[in-house]
Amino acid sequence: MSKRILIVGGGTAGWLTAGYLARTFGAQSPGGVEITLVESAEIGILGVGEGTFPTIRKTLRRIGIDEATLVREASATFKQGARFAHWRFEPGRGQPDHYLHSFQASHDPSGLDLLPYWLLGAAGDQEWSQVNTPQKVTADAGRAPKLISHPDYVAPLNYAYHFDAAKLAVVLRKAATGLGVRHVVDTVDEVLLAEDGAIAAVRGRASGLMTADLYVDCTGFRAQLIGQTLKSPYKSCRPVLFCDSALAMQVPYDRPDAPIASYTISTAQEAGWTWDIGLDSRRGVGHVFSSDHTDLDAAERVLRGYVGKAGDGLDIRHIKFEAGYREINWVKNCVAIGLSSGFFEPLEATGIVFAEVAAVMLATLFPWGGEMETAARQYNELMRRRYERTLDFIKLHYCLSERRDTAFWRDNVAASTIPDSLHDLLDRWRFRPPDAIDIDPNVDIFTEASWQYVLYGMGYRSDLTPKAGVYRYFNEARAAFADIRKQADYACQNLPTHRDLVELAQRRGFGGDKAEGGDAR
Repeated sequence: MSKRILIVGGGTAGWLTAGYLARTFGAQSPGGVEITLVESAEIGILGVGEGTFPTIRKTLRRIGIDEATLVREASATFKQGARFAHWRFEPGRGQPDHYLHSFQASHDPSGLDLLPYWLLGAAGDQEWSQVNTPQKVTADAGRAPKLISHPDYVAPLNYAYHFDAAKLAVVLRKAATGLGVRHVVDTVDEVLLAEDGAIAAVRGRASGLMTADLYVDCTGFRAQLIGQTLKSPYKSCRPVLFCDSALAMQVPYDRPDAPIASYTISTAQEAGWTWDIGLDSRRGVGHVFSSDHTDLDAAERVLRGYVGKAGDGLDIRHIKFEAGYREINWVKNCVAIGLSSGFFEPLEATGIVFAEVAAVMLATLFPWGGEMETAARQYNELMRRRYERTLDFIKLHYCLSERRDTAFWRDNVAASTIPDSLHDLLDRWRFRPPDAIDIDPNVDIFTEASWQYVLYGMGYRSDLTPKAGVYRYFNEARAAFADIRKQADYACQNLPTHRDLVELAQRRGFGGDKAEGGDAR
């Protein structure tokens, strides 16, 4: 019976996995799983990904981290979605020039599906993300998704977080070690194989041989166990996703009380896009680009042009990556989680959610009875399909663009660069919207609501005229859209500004007596 897990590598993926498994398996209990995490003091974490998906709230709650701790110690702020600017049209051409991939799904209490009525014109010429929930209006007004009196991880509007990645790793480490995870600071210099090709041990520079029943590779792009040692091949997605480089910088606010955006701002550029993420004391800003369509100097000019004078004199970090994934992530007694498993550009904050998914699946499929190969087959199949579906979703942002101003955008809309599976989805949706029938919860990170936001934000229109007569509740739909606008106005009047909520949470914590002056620690 497997009872010892050795996680090689820290960072967000390593410590999130350690904390989740420790909580699930009762690492402090007699008969629980013994979990050790070894990380090198010489190898830093990537530390650029600063965004998450709403699933992170359930994960953090499961690990046992309270929300005020996250805000205070990881510089966390609230993310209500992603705002995409100039993805449909180049600057200066066409309106609208932006849309929101909101985290709030459309919902009418009467049970009426509002999307068909929007497609048939019941909301006029307003964009889908503007009319179907209060979230875009609220977020555009700089409001937070919740009140300080709401309990941890609970809110009227769906949300995730932005955070300082290095600080988040520390928060996760404290939680995991508190749950019984053994922390070893050492550099793994060698991975030894058994006769059957499984990992027999790893050799630490100071610790010597370390053994386990199951090894988790969280060594990032190096993929020291799964790639370098076990030779699981990496499948490049470069023919679909062209971006292979990123520049990142940390930009201070011009004043301490500057507003904090409560969504990621993604602005399309000539050969890629820029991200802009608001934390409590700084912005994380970067430029993701294709080195086949521009060069490093030009990309830096784009980034500095976007940031303006606030970036004068600031250092820029350059990161190279290859969009892709391993089709086999569990080999023998080794599982890859995090960047060692795969990486797509950070357009929809998929990096951390893949680590969350992997930790949950590993907890479910953990081979208590020694059924390693059986567990590995299911794990590999589900992870491969998740990567394939996520690849389609990210490509969707590009392939519907009406931009033709540069080779980057012309290449992105070429049919040969669009996976057959995405062609099939777009063909389905010519005469009906994305629906739950298109979503497999075992493999899809993004629900039909997410597909709808991007599809219609990019100007696609499902033609419902052949069945228009089916929709007989236009008056009710118009009333629902008007009510949603009233909800948005009410939220703007009653929700705090984003910065105010962050600062209150840092001082007081959330919910009940705790929010009335208790120390949330």
